[in-house]
Amino acid sequence: MKLRHLTFRLLEVYVATVRTGSVTAAARQLHLTQPTVSQQLKRLAEAVGEPLLQSGAAGVETTEAGSELYRAALDVTGRFDDYQDYLAELRGGRRGHFSIALVNTAQYVLPRLLGPYSRAFPDVDVTVQIGNRQQLLGRFDRQLDDIYVFSHPPSLEHALAARFLRNPLVMVAPENHPLAQRAEVESTDLARERFLLREPGSATRMLFESWLQGQGVQLSGILQMASNEAIRVGVTSGMGLAVLSQHVLPAVNPGLVVLPVRHFPIESHWYFIVRRDRRLPHAARGFLRFASDRVEHCLPLEYVRNEIPSLLASLGATAESSAS
Repeated sequence: MKLRHLTFRLLEVYVATVRTGSVTAAARQLHLTQPTVSQQLKRLAEAVGEPLLQSGAAGVETTEAGSELYRAALDVTGRFDDYQDYLAELRGGRRGHFSIALVNTAQYVLPRLLGPYSRAFPDVDVTVQIGNRQQLLGRFDRQLDDIYVFSHPPSLEHALAARFLRNPLVMVAPENHPLAQRAEVESTDLARERFLLREPGSATRMLFESWLQGQGVQLSGILQMASNEAIRVGVTSGMGLAVLSQHVLPAVNPGLVVLPVRHFPIESHWYFIVRRDRRLPHAARGFLRFASDRVEHCLPLEYVRNEIPSLLASLGATAESSAS
């Protein structure tokens, strides 16, 4: 017996012959000639070392050894059919795994996309990493993730970026603060105030410091805090003023108000970013397609800026360039 000589094609021919009950019908089904099918069946019988088929009243029938081989062949070909289905789902983004890394503020909005996506594609495993801007830049450099979400995209050669949501930055104060009673707050009114800010390198801090420079204002006091939640609690407690993403603020803000500062809010956006020099998994592409189709339904419509289709088009062009 030379079972190691068995091939998938031999088993496929055998299954077709048994199912159709005819060498001629099997040849037609497989788009082969009848002599080719007969030769394949002969090779299969020689490999097994036992007669597999015999003539019967209804056409070709299996011998005892042939029946057992047919059951085994059905199992093998069935498993490959399942694998083919798996590959189709994998390539369609309905299976697989991808990793997405978010800056801290994006965790307030991305679950609104990731939740519906996970329900629609339960067989895709998603890993979510959350960190500050510097941590995400390090992950980007080390290519640790498939998709990145920044509120201020890095100007890097290998980065492909697309906006998907406005991220306006507003100035907040305790509700009993003197500036909260103003109809409009001038930038010069802020010089004597203490501000609660994130770490240097934070996109929100970078944009606010750039705004201050443009206004010619230098702050007299800064208190650095580790998280947006800590800043929000600190402002409510009267520790100082702060600049936060509009999306960080709950619909009801007891003890906290948004100041009517002239030239505010500071306009910012969130971006999906991928590396142009790294193969993007099918599942990650599937998520971007889902986000492109569903972002207007999952996120507040007045903030949506959907540039994801252009990112997907760029990914397609990059893939074609790599292939050529």
